[in-house]
Amino acid sequence: KRREDAEKNRTVDVLRAAVVCVLGHVDTGKTKILDKLRRTNVQDGEAGGITQQIGATNVPIDAIKEQTKIVKGFADIELRIPGLLIIDTPGHESFSNLRSRGSSLCDIAILVVDIMHGLEPQTIESINLLKTKKTPFIVALNKLTELLYDWQTMNRKDVRDIIKGQAPNTQLEFEQRTKEVIVQFAEQLGLNAALFYENPDIRSYVSLVPTSAITGEGMGNLLALIVDSCQNMLAKRLMYSEELQATVLEVKAIPGLGTTIDAILVNGKLREGDTAVLAGTDGPIVTQIRSLLMPQPMKELRVKNAYVEYKEIKAAQGVNCCQGTGEGNCRSESFGCTKA
Repeated sequence: KRREDAEKNRTVDVLRAAVVCVLGHVDTGKTKILDKLRRTNVQDGEAGGITQQIGATNVPIDAIKEQTKIVKGFADIELRIPGLLIIDTPGHESFSNLRSRGSSLCDIAILVVDIMHGLEPQTIESINLLKTKKTPFIVALNKLTELLYDWQTMNRKDVRDIIKGQAPNTQLEFEQRTKEVIVQFAEQLGLNAALFYENPDIRSYVSLVPTSAITGEGMGNLLALIVDSCQNMLAKRLMYSEELQATVLEVKAIPGLGTTIDAILVNGKLREGDTAVLAGTDGPIVTQIRSLLMPQPMKELRVKNAYVEYKEIKAAQGVNCCQGTGEGNCRSESFGCTKA
């Protein structure tokens, strides 16, 4: 009955934050793109520069407005979603299980493709995962400035104007590389693809957005396209529901906090003091949520930084649930934790 009531109350006027998953082959620039959006430096701290665990970042609507100022005509659109929750997945072939978990959570995905290398093994694996789960995706054609000869960087401009402002030989090379990627999509996956500003039908053609994670070109256009798709095509899917829907990403021990779980709250609310039932290796684990901790907006869930404590959290968010079993060094006065 509770589920039926929650379903009845859902409306297109109240949307939750969209869960966006970033997928692609190793070393195409997934974490770097997120670093550019967040203005952080997570990728440099990775072992060998390779992501080895799932990370989640909450991007509030104000940050989206700031990044999309440069996009033509986007300022006039009314933004109805409260923000985005972006999940970063590993691209290395040995992490296919984490990619599968990341892609099963998301409403829409960003597929990062290296403009020189085109479709690589993990790119194809990621697309097949998305096709199975019927998840819409947008392609970020990355590494414009690093790989295209004589590319002139122009910051704070719409990517369409940047391409028009390049020398004829650079424009020609860009067109050739893009055509090669479009042909690969058709040959290897049977998918139609087109540059986002030449897309004849957004529902049957995959949109390609030229980006550079190093200089930030095309980032505004990528965000604008995601927000636009979420509000129009995915509005019904993003209707907020009171029915709880959450997934555990990983369990880890944090010094001072004890055992905590990183969870993605997709729908509903989590409150301090709620009883949580989780699947364990030896049967169900029943525990109480002692603290709900979240990284500050635009900060990574997996990077050590000052957490903000909340009494209640509304979807969609990446949250660290503290069970409060700190051993001896638990800062009970600041986190409300008690010793085990």
